[in-house]
Amino acid sequence: MATATKKKESTNIKLQPLGDKIVVKREESEDRTEGGIYLPDSAKNKPTRGKVVSVGDGRLLDDGSRGAMQVKAGDRVLFTSYAGENIEIGDTEYVLMSEGEVLAILE
Repeated sequence: MATATKKKESTNIKLQPLGDKIVVKREESEDRTEGGIYLPDSAKNKPTRGKVVSVGDGRLLDDGSRGAMQVKAGDRVLFTSYAGENIEIGDTEYVLMSEGEVLAILE
């Protein structure tokens, strides 16, 4: 008897944002509290920190030139929990947001 198996698709997708958009990979959320209590997935807050994966070319200015981006790939950034649009590629969750939604660069 034959059984059907689902092949896992490889996710070799490269995200290249346009304009002043950036792609951020969220940091992992904490699994337990400082007191040692383990948290279920439904009780975890989404982290508001992440690492910039890729950046766009910059905002288009009135004179037709592009404004320089303040963040670059590899920067750790802080943003609000409501920032951007969540995107899932494979098992990894990314956030696509405007550069203006970034509150700070963490060093």
